[in-house]
Amino acid sequence: MMTVEPLFLEGKPFTAVTVKLPKTTLLVVSNDVGYIMCGALDVDLLNEKLADRNIISGRAVGVKTIEQLLAAPLEKVTEASAAYGWKPGIIGKEALLLLP
Repeated sequence: MMTVEPLFLEGKPFTAVTVKLPKTTLLVVSNDVGYIMCGALDVDLLNEKLADRNIISGRAVGVKTIEQLLAAPLEKVTEASAAYGWKPGIIGKEALLLLP
């Protein structure tokens, strides 16, 4: 099952996606600039193999709901995310609010 819902953080629009898979759930909150995701996100791949794309993203581990994803510290972020002030340890919601 998959759900896609609008999400507003301090008036800024985002999209929240939840994909229920066998034995795991994928979670993503995004806008047109960047996104945060559950532990399934391979940040190293984005930094190493797709660096030319300058993908703005970060991952939080151990989260099971969109609410937990927003409240969790990001364990790892892409190098391109530094342009928006993202660094490991920033809370998901705070990182998203730094995006235009």
